[in-house]
Amino acid sequence: MNSVGNPAPAPAPRLEIRNLTRSFAGRAVVDDVSLTVAAGQVTCLLGPSGCGKSTTLRMIAGVETPDSGQIVIDGAPVFANGLALPPERRGVGLMFQDFALFPHLTVADNIAFGLTAAREAKARRVDELLERVNLTGFGPKHPHQLSGGEQQRVALARALAPRPRVMLMDEPFSGLDNRLRDGIRDATLEVLKDEGAAVLLVTHEPDEAMRMADEIALMRAGRVVQQGAPYNIYNNPVDRAAAAFFSDINVIRAESRGALTVTPFGEFLTPGHADGAPVEIVIRPQHLKIDFDRAGRGPNPTPMDGTPARGIVQRARFLGRESLVEFRMEFGGLVLTASVPGVFLPKPGTALWLMIRRDRCFVFPA
Repeated sequence: MNSVGNPAPAPAPRLEIRNLTRSFAGRAVVDDVSLTVAAGQVTCLLGPSGCGKSTTLRMIAGVETPDSGQIVIDGAPVFANGLALPPERRGVGLMFQDFALFPHLTVADNIAFGLTAAREAKARRVDELLERVNLTGFGPKHPHQLSGGEQQRVALARALAPRPRVMLMDEPFSGLDNRLRDGIRDATLEVLKDEGAAVLLVTHEPDEAMRMADEIALMRAGRVVQQGAPYNIYNNPVDRAAAAFFSDINVIRAESRGALTVTPFGEFLTPGHADGAPVEIVIRPQHLKIDFDRAGRGPNPTPMDGTPARGIVQRARFLGRESLVEFRMEFGGLVLTASVPGVFLPKPGTALWLMIRRDRCFVFPA
């Protein structure tokens, strides 16, 4: 509250990009992208290769020039209306998948490379960061003496050394062994949060975005198609492609009639779709329920799970934490996949009944 009792104004976002565009050879690679990132927040630009994620990152860093739009850091434009600050004046840190460490410099010299303080202050900052990334004592080593995970942590320390206001990370974990990746991600996230920079992380891996991000901006063909917290993006996808980007999906095609769609699994509410319009009912494998066949009969219908439908097992695979069971349904030859925790490996040809959780379905125009 201020002196007259009014709420204090909210602080400006640490990073804000407005209507950013960039075209190459007449093709829009980044098309009207806008987003904000607060100090201490991790936002992931998520999408398939070629969707414009890295180009967006390079424009924010200042190594690529936008065709139009604005880039604002702490309320001050760094690109807008003819103004284009050079990268070194933007207060931005960069970290890439190849780490880009200088092989002829020691770890300590790599970290200190971008610092302009006195020698003693540099040494203190290097020691502080080495401790923070759990590499105390590694200062005299050279990059070739380090593992991939250790090189990644040195690259992180070097990017953070000048205390950037914004940290940009382009697929920083893709070169790491799968066994190391989760631990390195968690350790990196802890350091980034402690430093308080606004973090924009580019990745094509949904698991990585879900694990690290406070907010996800899902990109497709140069545009942000959906933005929000990981829980909301996953559980309220904007379209079928968004749902499929995060996990395998099953799709049941039907027609909407009077705001209802009739399927072998019972009726689904489909308001907002024209009479006779084709629709797709999307459900993830983990939300299919399986029940046993009882002399040709299945379980009774319920409001939550609808009407059961009979399918024949095509194959079953054990994947460690879960089993995947593929069914060919008795209506229309539809193939559906269900995932079940633990070991469940029914033999091919086994008849089982499937039900669909109504609260876990998405309905989209076909």
